[in-house]
Amino acid sequence: MKKLFLFDFDGVLVDSLDLYAEAVVRCLERIGTPVVKDKEGYLALFDGNFYESLVARGVDLVAFGQAAKEVLAGMDYEAMKPFAGLVPVLAALSANHILAVVSSNGYRTISAMLVRFGFASYFREIFGSDSGFSKKEKITHAFEKYGISGERTFYVGDTAGDILEARAAGVRSVAVAWGWHSRERLAAVRPDYLVDSPEGLLTLDTSSGS
Repeated sequence: MKKLFLFDFDGVLVDSLDLYAEAVVRCLERIGTPVVKDKEGYLALFDGNFYESLVARGVDLVAFGQAAKEVLAGMDYEAMKPFAGLVPVLAALSANHILAVVSSNGYRTISAMLVRFGFASYFREIFGSDSGFSKKEKITHAFEKYGISGERTFYVGDTAGDILEARAAGVRSVAVAWGWHSRERLAAVRPDYLVDSPEGLLTLDTSSGS
């Protein structure tokens, strides 16, 4: 029986931490709300939902969004790199199951990078920030759209916030240890699965819920 694998983008498929940490610091400085000073401060935004974390720190999301358009327009996307070992894993999973991306990043960026890195053919759909700020809601929308139960839906993320949103959506949470949050930080929020390499995702193909 088919399963639905929903992948976060940044920190799971591509290595983009330094790029976005710097960009967000610049955006916040530009709008006069410099609540994040460095990479650690940036990573703390992902202990929960990224956008909710910004609001909790007094950030105006409308102003932030406008600043982001300006800052991201000049960003060096060439610095974004794919994580190694993903292509054979994505190919194997997509042969039998449905794959989609659920991310806080924008659709256009995700789509362009999936094509650039040879990932595009494996993913059925992209649910980016254009589809809403809540990953929980996007995860729920995805499994309802494809008619697959939460029990047979896996959200693959790399931050504590990803795991919490997956749990809130009623799907299986998969934490990957090669992304933005450390293995220890991920283990603390008790994901259903914690994998150390892309190959570890293949074991989910035969896990319960089949």
